[in-house]
Amino acid sequence: MQTTKRTGPTNILVRMTIRKLRSAAHRNKAPIWRYVAELIERPRRLRIVVNVSKINRYTEPGDVVVVPGKVLGAGSIDHPVTVAALGFSEEAARKIVSAGGRIMHILQLIEENPRGSKVKIII
Repeated sequence: MQTTKRTGPTNILVRMTIRKLRSAAHRNKAPIWRYVAELIERPRRLRIVVNVSKINRYTEPGDVVVVPGKVLGAGSIDHPVTVAALGFSEEAARKIVSAGGRIMHILQLIEENPRGSKVKIII
């Protein structure tokens, strides 16, 4: 008998995040969370990595942003934004907070904004 190898993310936190995103999308009729779950479920080599400079370029002060991957610290940010992601480098977290912004995990953003209204996805 041959056993099948697991496909998809093996990290338990990532799997739990995907499951909760899909549940929130269905429960709140918010397709944005289903799309974020699909982006996170991609293979690891295609996982999204965004620098702080890109967030600075595509946001306005007070925006709420979802990064379905990791935020890295290259570049600078000069206005306060709320960033939700799977992970942050220490440098990225420091830069966002020092600009007056907030950082959080994607699941925290779902609790704060179940419908996903006025949320930008940066990929």
